[in-house]
This record gives sequence, C-alpha cells and structure tokens, in this order.
Amino acid sequence: MTDQLTLFGAKGSGAVAVEAALTLIGAPYRLIEAYTWDHDDPASGDLVLAANPMRQVPALVLPGGEAITESAAILIWLAEAYPAARLAPLPGDPKRAQFLRWMSFVSSAIYSLYWVKDDPARLVPDPAGHAALTERTLERIAQCWGIMDSQVTPGSYILGDELSVLDLYVNVVSRFRPRRMRFYREAPKMAACVKRVDQDPRLAAFWKERMG
Repeated sequence: MTDQLTLFGAKGSGAVAVEAALTLIGAPYRLIEAYTWDHDDPASGDLVLAANPMRQVPALVLPGGEAITESAAILIWLAEAYPAARLAPLPGDPKRAQFLRWMSFVSSAIYSLYWVKDDPARLVPDPAGHAALTERTLERIAQCWGIMDSQVTPGSYILGDELSVLDLYVNVVSRFRPRRMRFYREAPKMAACVKRVDQDPRLAAFWKERMG
C-alpha cells in the first residue's frame, strides 16, 4: 500500500486529461505507462489489467487500493477530492448541473466512439466495411462537438470564467481525430476555450510533452 495515487495512463491518450488535472492540483502520483493499443508491445497494455479488467486507460488507484476507471468519473472525483484547486463547480453551485451534463456527454457521446473508430473490426468483421464505418464515426464525433457548442455559453472557459476539468477533458479529446481544425469549425465557441487551456503557463510544457 502506498500513500500516493497511482495512475495507469499513456502518452497521447485520454488519460492525459487526468494527468493535467493532477498537475494543476499538485497531488503526488505515480504514472504507469500502459499503451493498450500497441499491438507490438501487448505487455505494456496488459499492465492496466491490475486496475481495470476492460484493459483501458485511464485507471486511478487510490492510496487504499480502490480503483477508479472511466475518465469522466476520475476527473469529477479529483475535482471533489481536492476542492481547493477549484477545478469544478461543487454540489450546490448553479453551474453544477451543466458541468455533470457535459462531462457525461463528452464521455458517452464522443469519447466512447473511439473504441469503434480505433478498431472497426470490433463491430464489423468484414474489412470492406471498415473505411465507411470510420468515416461515419468521425462525422458523428464532429456532429456531437457541434451539438455541444450550440448548447454552451462559454466565458473564458466552457462553464464561465473558471477553468474546470471539463476544459481539460475537451482539450484532450478534441485533439483526436477528426482533429483540432475540424473541432474549431464545428465548435467555434469552445475553440477559444481550448486554445486558452493550450496556452496556460502551468500546462504549456506538459501538453508538449504528453500530447505532442
């Protein structure tokens, strides 16, 4: 048992949003790289099985040994466990409902689609259908960004004038295909927010190192 958090993650993955939150919080943690998509190094991806039988990152292990999976759940938990960092509207805050709404939306409507996009054979065995499935999936991701953008009223950040883990989550997921330029077109209101998070002096070097 250890007195610090253990994060199973990977450079360039959705787990980077959790790393960013931990960086802002200043909480000590141990990072175990688990590249679950690397077919040439399956042992790396298998490392996360100790914490997540789904073989997916991120997975956060608490000092007592309890594991938390699912990126949105981890980010919400961190914001609540470290309220002094002010990374989310807490229960009772008027912005709390929309915070929970959009954290869940990014997770369920957008991020979950990468399970299909990254390996179309998971749903379509015939390789002849893979290109079409990938294209339709990417279009759905872009459409969902547009739907979210039409429903939010950002300030400096998505929920207003305070950075939250929602901004970190969107910042990372919007880097995935169909990539940032498409995101900027579909979500012009949120575009300024993610650019601001890109340039946050507390995270600028971090983004370069962990997302490239």
